[in-house]
Amino acid sequence: MPNSPTSEPDFGLADIPPNPPVHFAEQALLGGLLLDPYRIKTLGQLGPDHFASAIHRAIFAAVAALPAPSPDLHAKEPVWITAVLAHARPHARGLTPSYLHALAGACPDPAHAPAYARMVRSDHARRTVLMHAGLLVQAATDPGLPDPATVTLNRADALATLLDHLAASFPSHPGSLPRTPPPALPGLQVGPEVASEEQLLLSTATAHPEALATMRWLRPEDFTTELYGGLYRCLTSLASRGDPVDKVTVLWEAQQHGLLTPTFGPQDALELLDTPAGPPEHWGEQILRRALLRHAHLAGLRVQAFAQDLTNSPHQVITGSRRVLSHLAGVRARWQHATRQPTAARPAVPESRAGPPHQRTSAPAASPRSSR
Repeated sequence: MPNSPTSEPDFGLADIPPNPPVHFAEQALLGGLLLDPYRIKTLGQLGPDHFASAIHRAIFAAVAALPAPSPDLHAKEPVWITAVLAHARPHARGLTPSYLHALAGACPDPAHAPAYARMVRSDHARRTVLMHAGLLVQAATDPGLPDPATVTLNRADALATLLDHLAASFPSHPGSLPRTPPPALPGLQVGPEVASEEQLLLSTATAHPEALATMRWLRPEDFTTELYGGLYRCLTSLASRGDPVDKVTVLWEAQQHGLLTPTFGPQDALELLDTPAGPPEHWGEQILRRALLRHAHLAGLRVQAFAQDLTNSPHQVITGSRRVLSHLAGVRARWQHATRQPTAARPAVPESRAGPPHQRTSAPAASPRSSR
């Protein structure tokens, strides 16, 4: 019957992994190696870092480092358990002989050690994916980063590299996509600065429609406000047909798209489109950067949900996570295309900015693009 280290007075609850199944798998594996140290040759690639428990990491490191005793000596004397205890104790405070004996009692059959090792590797893969997904979410939502897009994409690359590495270690099987329900997504926060920049894009693109031909990297769904995304679709529709683009033609197109409502009437649209300031490309990049970070945030949350769902196999976590990252790749490609555009001919961004309809506000000056 499996024993828990909580019975040892020097062990703290914080040292017990949060996932009981893998805790018992670790106990059974280590118990098997204490009973039959030669079983370590059957485990495949397994290291101390694969273990969730710090005390188990120290015990496995001792087992892997020490030469196994002769079978005859091992059968007669507790030399193996004594050696493991002496080697592991400096790295595991509170480790006692009784716990090592409890581990031996926790192993149903030492011959099953390879199966226990696969469980330990599987849970380590899940925890590692979860950690990298958390780093991606953190980067995508940290307003204090000097270059959030670059940091976020680096975190996405690190996660993708990890998934590639893990894919070679876990075989595929039927039903490879996880059935984990989508996580509850955070509400989209649209502050005055965000709305102002989206309005400035619409007004400057209306005043300089020639820029739309070189801004194919921006799409209506990149806008945080659905109305402004719809107005941008009106602009691109006019430009793609070769029709004249000005605030009146955009107003007419907005009517055809059903964008005019009692709360956003013709006069509101004309006022919004009549306040150009600076180059359209600058405001477009601001919008696309936010869309990139938003997609990265959602991708990280989806991967976290896959890894937290203990019903998913490692292969399902890997496959689902790769698919999520592939959706981010499309936005990333557009962002990289946008930030490689030449800037020499762009007009300077004036200090005064247009704000929401019927009022003026101040927006931050255009900063040099750090991603170049």
